Amino acid sequence: MNAPREVFLQPGDWHFGGPDLILRTLLGSCISITLWHPQRRIGGMCHFLLPQRCGPRDATLDGRYGAEAVASLCTTIRQNHSKNSEYQCKIFGGGNMLHSQPPRPGVEEPCADVSCRNVRAAVQLVRDAGFTLHALHAGGRGHRNLSFDLNSGEVLLRFSGTDAQIWRRAP
Repeated sequence: MNAPREVFLQPGDWHFGGPDLILRTLLGSCISITLWHPQRRIGGMCHFLLPQRCGPRDATLDGRYGAEAVASLCTTIRQNHSKNSEYQCKIFGGGNMLHSQPPRPGVEEPCADVSCRNVRAAVQLVRDAGFTLHALHAGGRGHRNLSFDLNSGEVLLRFSGTDAQIWRRAP
């Protein structure tokens, strides 16, 4: 058997493939969403920087933005004759890399930094798209190194940080 092919995702990249593939990335405040079809052993991953564009959108989807990265993955899922509901979804990232200033007295800013907005957007995007969220490792301070094996669906995570929010769906 041949060794699996590895693809490293840079910010703004997304990739979809089969069981011969390992997808890798390194995250700070960015988000990666992994999608895996356990019966067919296909899936994908995106690495987005911001939830959505601020300006007008052109005809081409841009993976730097969460809404467009998820839309690209959903299009590929349809092209592979499968449904979003058949995929296991996991969300990673949203680390606070800038050590933001403490809250100002009298000013309500519950989600003022990009890392927090990215995590909230990712959770909403996967719910709106009809994916079942199986795990989340987000927030905190520090970066994450991910390796997603499309043969097994396992995501290996190295987190060099503290205070992450961790959630896993009960089996």
